[in-house]
Amino acid sequence: MPRITSVESPGCPPLRAITTDILGLVKVVEARARPAGVAKVVETWGEPDASRAILVASLADRAVDPVLAVARKNGVVELLNPLNGDALAVVKASVQEQTDGAVENDPIVALHLFKKHAPDLSTLGTFLSCTEKGKASVRSVAKENMASASDVGPSSTWDVCNTGKLLFSSVNAGENYAMFGGKGIEMNLWDITSCSKIWSAKSPRANSLGIFTKPWFTAGTFLCKDDHRKIVGCTNNHQVRLYDTASQRRPVISVDFREAPIKAVVEDPDGHTVYIGTGTGDLASFDMRTGKLVGCYVGKCSGSIRSIVRHPELPLIASCGLDSYLRIWDTNTRQPFSAVYLKQHLTAVVIDSHFSAEESEDTKSKQPEPSMVAEATIRKEKKNILVDRDDEGTRAVDGDVSNAEIVRKEKKKNKKKMVAEDDGARMVDPDDGGAETVRKEKKKKSRRVAEDEEGTQMADLDDSDAEMHAPKRIKSGEKSKGLKKKSKKQEVA
Repeated sequence: MPRITSVESPGCPPLRAITTDILGLVKVVEARARPAGVAKVVETWGEPDASRAILVASLADRAVDPVLAVARKNGVVELLNPLNGDALAVVKASVQEQTDGAVENDPIVALHLFKKHAPDLSTLGTFLSCTEKGKASVRSVAKENMASASDVGPSSTWDVCNTGKLLFSSVNAGENYAMFGGKGIEMNLWDITSCSKIWSAKSPRANSLGIFTKPWFTAGTFLCKDDHRKIVGCTNNHQVRLYDTASQRRPVISVDFREAPIKAVVEDPDGHTVYIGTGTGDLASFDMRTGKLVGCYVGKCSGSIRSIVRHPELPLIASCGLDSYLRIWDTNTRQPFSAVYLKQHLTAVVIDSHFSAEESEDTKSKQPEPSMVAEATIRKEKKNILVDRDDEGTRAVDGDVSNAEIVRKEKKKNKKKMVAEDDGARMVDPDDGGAETVRKEKKKKSRRVAEDEEGTQMADLDDSDAEMHAPKRIKSGEKSKGLKKKSKKQEVA
């Protein structure tokens, strides 16, 4: 069974990575700030087809018009839009290569898409490709000929080697020099503009037993961005070598790392640290100023590491390989950030450094609006300040009383005040002749008030409203009895 490790991670920072696999699929993995540290597959481009397996990939990581180039097993180089996966152009092998059968026997093993903008706006992009037999070429793709899959513009082809098997290629930050190496091929440096070799390494001396080791380089990279003369090469004999092309042809520093062949290497922006991955899943970092091991990464992978990429700004690296996992590591603590299972054997991974998680917009959308906050405050104040006062004292009303009950209470109070004012204004002398008329009007008004109160009072007799209006109901009853007695006396008279 494969070795599997489960290590808890604090979460992955905002990141966007693009992976390729042996079935020709391109998968996009994103990790956003909310929820923190959750990296997952958001898009999958293409259809599974083993004959169109992606061998290598390169990303022109530009802020404007980025392009992703992938080299497939059938000898086709496709240019894709890394934002939505649309196919921009397809560059096929030449007619001569197709007739000679070089597409099947000589696959593309190295690909680099130049990040610099083309001087002519009609050119979509320029890429450097190299086959297993050492045939390197630089091609440019025009926008108007994307549908016809033809390359135009400046194009050049040369042979890197005549024998051996080429395994890798690397281009410096200035994109003027390229290094090549492979099985039976020593490390060599070329000038891309003139297509000429400017340096070639020399094999190390034989050991004490007189055994001479044949060259077998599996990966390489430029150590510094500003200096193309310092290069790092990794061998199948688990060695990490540092070359200085300005001083000598033999390695300046050579370090052994365990017993497995080294399959991938990438440099750090600091200019002296490199990260290597082995065929048994070991990931480590070296300080090439002294050749000392900085440390190994926690959480051993269960398959061969085939690609490593370093984020240009964030302190993290991403690795993938034959265990079908995309793993993201913290370069400071050497702890895993996240791991995503992608089902197929992975061949390459690239990182979009211009990806933004848009945290500010998400935060703003989740904050409540000022009007909603004000309304909630008003409702809270109403619930806390509802107090009903009666003749016996003051008593707090339950905060769950509805607004309709509050309105009814206010109406009742206003009616009582109006009735009291009318009674005071119509007070007359009892000896006056209009006293009888005034008393009749007062009786009619009191009868109307009693009826209104009986229609609006609550059914619950324990409510404060019932206690408030109980005296009114008694008075109205007394008045009605007095009227009945008076009517009987009038009938007797």
